[in-house]
Amino acid sequence: MEIFDPHSNIDFLRWGKVSVTISVLLIIVSIFFITVRGLNYGLDFTGGVLVQVTYQQPVDVGEVRGALATSGFENAVVQSLGGTREISIRLQPKADPSAIVGGVVKPDRVAADVLKALQTKRSDVALSRPPDFVGPQVGAELRNSGIIAVIVVIVFIMVYLGMRFEKRFAVAAVASEVHDTLITVGIIAAVQREFDLTVLASVLAVVGYSINDKVVVFDRVRELFRSSRKAEPADVLNRAINNTLSRTIITSLFTGITMAALYFFGGPAVHGFAITMLIGIVVGTLSSIFFANPILLWLGVSKKDLMPVTKENPELARRP
Repeated sequence: MEIFDPHSNIDFLRWGKVSVTISVLLIIVSIFFITVRGLNYGLDFTGGVLVQVTYQQPVDVGEVRGALATSGFENAVVQSLGGTREISIRLQPKADPSAIVGGVVKPDRVAADVLKALQTKRSDVALSRPPDFVGPQVGAELRNSGIIAVIVVIVFIMVYLGMRFEKRFAVAAVASEVHDTLITVGIIAAVQREFDLTVLASVLAVVGYSINDKVVVFDRVRELFRSSRKAEPADVLNRAINNTLSRTIITSLFTGITMAALYFFGGPAVHGFAITMLIGIVVGTLSSIFFANPILLWLGVSKKDLMPVTKENPELARRP
């Protein structure tokens, strides 16, 4: 299936300096927002109060979430506990300052506020167990583990591409991964969207999705270097982008449609995941075309990097 002519000859690398300059500026702005404004960490990272309630009649999670939002608990995490009557609610005590005394959270006061908010919509609700406070220590461990996970993924991607292709491809791919990850997280920091475990999971998914795009283009670059005897590296890279353009756009389009459906029909619990993936898809697609390949060209990739020139050299002979 092709929506673009694979034999077209659009000179994408002509805009290489401009696109890379824009990308570098976006990275700087993203780092600024991440370090200065910071991420709006959710309950998974900051801690909060856990309240469990029971309804006499079945209740919808959206109804509970709406009642809490009306009373000021806008970022509450609401989940059903194996049925339609028992609900788990995690939230920060922002709606009532009296819930914090001397810097210490009073779970009983928070639970009373939550119960009052829910009873404004339905009176058949009651606490099913005493409220509990979840401290931020677990959140700090999760945050550190998430950062380590992203770094480990990027490092192993670099190692794999260095073995599968050539070190210049690995450097270009890792530069693109850092580019995609920083800009995606930077946008989340800029708009102050809540950063929870689902958003962290989507950032890891963006890393995997983005590298898949790069590997497809890099594989075509290698094929064209083998089949083109006298073509210049810039021409080979342009042809590789043109040949894979339909695949790149179609994959991004249908993945984006899936994420949009998840956002509109999956409920608020997955909104963060869907939005982050949509941002990552757009950033990753553009970097596959306008960032990774100019970097690869500037690193000096050439035909001799992928073709064995002598049988006596085992390092060249082992390359596919």
